[in-house]
Amino acid sequence: MKVLFIGGTGLISTASTRLAVERGVDLFLLNRGTHTDRAAGATSLVADLQDEAATVRALAGHRFDVVVDWIAFTPDQVERDIRLFAGRTDQYVFISSASAYEKPPSDWLIREDTPLANPFWDYSRNKIACEERLIRAFREDGFPATIVRPSLTYGDTQIPLVYNSWEMPYTAIARMRAGKALVVPGDGTSLWTITHNTDFAVGFLGLLGRRQAIGQAFSVVGDEVLTWDQIYGQTAAAAGADLRIVHIASDFIAACIPEMAGTLIGDKSQSAVFDNSKTKRFVPDFATRTPYAEGIRRTVAWFDADKDRQNVDTRMDAQLDRLISAYERGLANAVAEFNPQG
Repeated sequence: MKVLFIGGTGLISTASTRLAVERGVDLFLLNRGTHTDRAAGATSLVADLQDEAATVRALAGHRFDVVVDWIAFTPDQVERDIRLFAGRTDQYVFISSASAYEKPPSDWLIREDTPLANPFWDYSRNKIACEERLIRAFREDGFPATIVRPSLTYGDTQIPLVYNSWEMPYTAIARMRAGKALVVPGDGTSLWTITHNTDFAVGFLGLLGRRQAIGQAFSVVGDEVLTWDQIYGQTAAAAGADLRIVHIASDFIAACIPEMAGTLIGDKSQSAVFDNSKTKRFVPDFATRTPYAEGIRRTVAWFDADKDRQNVDTRMDAQLDRLISAYERGLANAVAEFNPQG
């Protein structure tokens, strides 16, 4: 099977790239060629997707059984892919997001037919618009689209806490080990699904080349469901640190730090429990083989193995301190007002 990954060197896609190579897929990666170390065993096609003419030249002479775009986020990018690959592939896979599902959910169990509606986050609304364009292209023109919706997915290089630096994820571990508190939105009991990238790769790759998957959407998420307090607790255990949590309402956090409103109100402050039976029906070997307690131990060990990986986002570190301080002052003032006698 000849497969093209557009991107293919990110957190989620790297695991899929490695597994595809292991399984003997004739894999091509189209990107700017800046992470060649993550593309071992694949053939690199170097082009900047912003330059469509250069991309056409890089693709000259190729036809693919499957094309996967890992880095399309807006409808104009999907429109470009339709132009590039109509008639040049038997299956086009769009990586959407589970954050596109209805927020807040009207039913506790999220399925592929759950409505797509997220009024809180531009990222999710753009993913929804991309999906709608692809479904229209499938219905009207036979464009062979398949939609994949991952939830929060992590691997050796990421610590997937709800309030942490995505670029410098060791920040949370450094705070724990320094005895500093971390913030969990709400009361910490909302349910969340985190999937290891190696587990995602199994479910994802099983959909490639499947004619029956065309025109359909799939939630490729794991089986394990944990509360945020449990996720933080298992992370602290992996780091060998005592855990200090401050629970702060998402509305309070978003009011103080507006740029977090989308990812909180529009995603991680909501419970996310999925029915992944459709993906398992198409891919019988898909299962959670890496529970979070094991996966996060591997992640912490990866950071601990090299001091150069242990970077701290000083801006976010200070922001967390300010947020906790503001919350605790407000709480103390409120308590004093309601209980003036102490």
